[in-house]
Amino acid sequence: MDLKITTLSERPELAEPLWEMADTWPEFIGNDPIAWSMIGRIVKELPDYVLVATDERGDVAAKAFSVPFALGAEGRGELPDGGWDQVMLWAFADLRHDRKPDTVSAIEISVARDYLGRGVSGRMLAAMRDNARARGFAEVVAPVRPNAKHLEPAALIDTYAQRKRDDGLPADPWLRVHVRAGGTIAKVAHASMTVSGSTAQWRAWTGLPFDTAGPVEVPGALVPVHCEPERGYAVYVEPNVWVRHVL
Repeated sequence: MDLKITTLSERPELAEPLWEMADTWPEFIGNDPIAWSMIGRIVKELPDYVLVATDERGDVAAKAFSVPFALGAEGRGELPDGGWDQVMLWAFADLRHDRKPDTVSAIEISVARDYLGRGVSGRMLAAMRDNARARGFAEVVAPVRPNAKHLEPAALIDTYAQRKRDDGLPADPWLRVHVRAGGTIAKVAHASMTVSGSTAQWRAWTGLPFDTAGPVEVPGALVPVHCEPERGYAVYVEPNVWVRHVL
């Protein structure tokens, strides 16, 4: 499989095509306000940290977003329990205040449907590590969204993240890719991403009735969504797993 992986700064003409790539994200994920407001800023303001893979036809086969941030800044020092949302806020706060970054965080690796199951995600992760190393960073961290957790929404993430196969590698496929690449599971980010909306919005996003109080299992969600139909809202708080890659 002949894929060409470059940064967006090297090929700015791919800024529009990368958004047209069909992926497998559930619709509700895009309604996290941090994602909605900031993901596009990575493309415009941090193109050196956007990787795009194109196939022999020039079509986008995969994309990977990352952000540099100052983990060692005052008041930080530890990977945040707020996970994906928090590291995005830190990164753009650091950019605004011209604070020197010391770490790169993965934000997203997405593979086009036609290329799923062909090892492309691992190649994009390797390219992300190489890109960070080339820019002088010693570590990449990743708030990993375990890609088989949605099959067991009731399972506790702390237990799930520690499951291993007989060969000692993580049971979850995406965590396994990270560990094989040299990553180490560091901790769980219990509130990595939050999506709140009215019950009407959740019905539109999922096609489910959202008319019963309590936990609602939603396809693609890693944990149940908490529904309050009498009050007209529902909230999803997604846990992720922090993985550290020392370069």
